[in-house]
Amino acid sequence: MNRRTFLGATAAITGGLRPPLACADEVKTPTKFQIACMTIVYSRFTLARALEGIKGAGYSFVAWGTDHMEDGKRVPVLARDAAPDKAKELAKKCRDMGLEPVMMFSGIYPEAKDGLEVLTHRIKQAGAAGVPQVLTFGHTKGGNHKLWVERFKALGPVAKDNNVLLVVKQHGGETGTGEACAAITKEVDHPNVKVNYDAGNVLDYLDKDPIPDIKLCASEVRSFCIKDHRNWPKDEDCGPGFGEIDHYKLLHPVAFTGRTMSLSCENIFAPLLPRPEKPEGVDALAKRAREFLETVIAGLHAAK
Repeated sequence: MNRRTFLGATAAITGGLRPPLACADEVKTPTKFQIACMTIVYSRFTLARALEGIKGAGYSFVAWGTDHMEDGKRVPVLARDAAPDKAKELAKKCRDMGLEPVMMFSGIYPEAKDGLEVLTHRIKQAGAAGVPQVLTFGHTKGGNHKLWVERFKALGPVAKDNNVLLVVKQHGGETGTGEACAAITKEVDHPNVKVNYDAGNVLDYLDKDPIPDIKLCASEVRSFCIKDHRNWPKDEDCGPGFGEIDHYKLLHPVAFTGRTMSLSCENIFAPLLPRPEKPEGVDALAKRAREFLETVIAGLHAAK
């Protein structure tokens, strides 16, 4: 059978109908990834220098956390009991520099004695500042799982009222995987309580490959803490592209969600080498991390 005969036979069988132009996967909307740098990578320097460095490294987005050296002592980016107006002031300062805040650390475990109180206030701070996500993490043990669910169910409506997402990431133990965190958020069953994915922590704490894990929780993931990890020649966290995690495979399951999703660089440093003594060294590593992630995202969206 030649090609013309085959096509004629096919047309007869299908009634002349043309096959669809594209499969469902090909028409999905790309995720709008927001590449951010956390101020935490500049924790040895002032917050002002951190923001200056992040902007200078080419970022348009920033994540707050956790403290900085100010006049020889450690000072939180935003105190847990600071008035919401303070958060609003800091957000304005960032925006005036051309940096949009995408996430802030809660600075407390959900199971802490005052966890519900502090997380509630953090959400209100974020709401006042227009920061879309508050990050939390911790260790669930025994009855803590039940406590997490109870507190997250109470916090969900607060987060909704303030137009904020409360996101929980992996931190070893019973919440060491994305699958485990997703099990909690699914049990909470509130649209304002979701998962943040930290692949570096999955490989570090549990020595578990994060690639199969993220496939089990991708539907619950709303942001990433970007951190790579190496087990050899030294066991240590590092910046994206310096470690053993394949970021193409990591981001692929969420590359076409149609959502806006922040990727906040929590570690940008090179393995085996000492961290820079001067902020200019951090600037260079921050720029490299941004460029690496931009390349990965461009490739994933081009390949579809």
